[in-house]
Parts: sequence; C-alpha cells; structure tokens
Amino acid sequence: MEPFQLNNTTHTLHLKKWESAYPGLTAGFTTRWGIQNTDSPQVCNMGLHVGDDPNHVIKNRQQLADQQGFSFETWTCADQIHGNKVTKISAGQMGAGRDSLESVITNTDGLYTTEQGVFLTSFYADCVPLFFLDPIRNAIGLAHAGWKGTVSLIGREMIEAFRREYQSNPEDIYVAIGPSIGACCYEVDERVMQQARTAASSWEQAVQPSHKTSHYMLDLRRLNQVIVEEAGVPADHISTTHYCTSCRNDLFFSHRKDRGNTGRMASFIGWREQTT
Repeated sequence: MEPFQLNNTTHTLHLKKWESAYPGLTAGFTTRWGIQNTDSPQVCNMGLHVGDDPNHVIKNRQQLADQQGFSFETWTCADQIHGNKVTKISAGQMGAGRDSLESVITNTDGLYTTEQGVFLTSFYADCVPLFFLDPIRNAIGLAHAGWKGTVSLIGREMIEAFRREYQSNPEDIYVAIGPSIGACCYEVDERVMQQARTAASSWEQAVQPSHKTSHYMLDLRRLNQVIVEEAGVPADHISTTHYCTSCRNDLFFSHRKDRGNTGRMASFIGWREQTT
C-alpha cells in the first residue's frame, strides 16, 4: 500500500499511518499543485531559489503551514548543499529560512527536533526526501538525500544524531522514503556508481542495468532503504513510496524531466503544540 496518501482538497500527500498513530503529528509532501484564493488548482512552488516571485512562494508556504495547523513563524528550513550534515533545531532557531534565503540554517541537509510547534521543511524536485520518527522520544527529522547526500550516508547521520542527542534505539525509529526519481528514470555514469558502491554492503539491490555502456539505472530510494537498515532500523519500520517524480510529472516537479527549469515540492513534519 502506498504510504503517502493524497489529499484531493489540499493537493498534499500525507503519511497517514504515522499521523493516525501519533496524534499531533503532521508529516507529508506537497505536489506541484495547491489551492490559493481559488477553487481550482494552481502551480505551487515552494522554493525561493528557482527564480519564482518570492511573494508567491511565501504565500504558498504560508498556506501550507496554515493547512497543517502551524503558524508561518514556525516554518524552518536549511540551505541544502547536497552534503550529509544534520542540525538539531531548538525553539530559538524556529522560523529560520521561512521568508528569505539569507536566514536559512546553513551548510545543512537535515533537520531534527523534539520541540512542539516547529514546522520542519525541506525542498525537492527528484532528490529523495527522508522522514524520521522516534515516537518513544518524540524525535522527528527530515533529510534531503540527492545522490551525493545518499552516498555520504545522510540517512545514517540522522540515526546517529537521534542516538547521540536523544538516546534513541535504532530499533525504535521509523523511516519513510518519499516521492523522488525512480530507477526507471535515473540513469547515472560510472563516476556516480563508484561512490554508490561504497554506501552500503548490499548496494547491488539498488542498481539495474542500462542500455548504455558504463551507465546504470540507480534506485536511490532502495539505496537509502538499505543504508538505514544497515544502521539498525528494522525493515518493517521503513515505508517507501511508489511515486516517481519524473514519471508523474503531472503531479510533481522534476528537475530531470523539466530539464532544470522547474519548481520545488516541500517535505514537512512537525508536532502541533498540545493544549491542556
């Protein structure tokens, strides 16, 4: 069963199993569509760095936060440099990057927290969105895993951060792997494959042959799954989407399909503040 369920009203995908099991949690992924001051779907870019009108992007972000029960002041994001650094977010860092590139959490591709009321976000147009949850310690996180982040083991870095900061047991952690380019559409050369082979002992599970010599069809979702399994997360705690962002260009932005001229979706996760 597809773990990311589409809400046809908001045009967002949700990790319904997580949200149903843990009241107060919101977790999901936007599509290329949204609703803004109209009943019909409108293109909904979430990235400030792609040449779109910043005011339009900020309105899209504000609407998403509001739909998920968060103040826009809590929207928090990083610069995403295709690395493997993950950063713990405190209440004092809440709101970083919400309305400008100058205020983002820098040199970071993953964010995590246990704070209520913080809306963590990250941006995509083919790269792999990773979601992390330790319900015992109320720890949540997002990681941006392009091929560089994947082979530099950002998934494992997040699990290690949960262990270090919250004393999480990997066997208690849940991981979801979201919409991204699939092996059906992601052809790479030997330069990329040399690094992919070092990422996990079972890397072969993530590679399919290509028709081109010295090229391969790389399944980044599967490679990330193998990486977090080898870091100690049980296989039955990992949920992986079937959505390929390149195949489903009607639903998603795709950097490869759109030849670099495209918008960005957002992954999001947060604990809504509980009132007593």
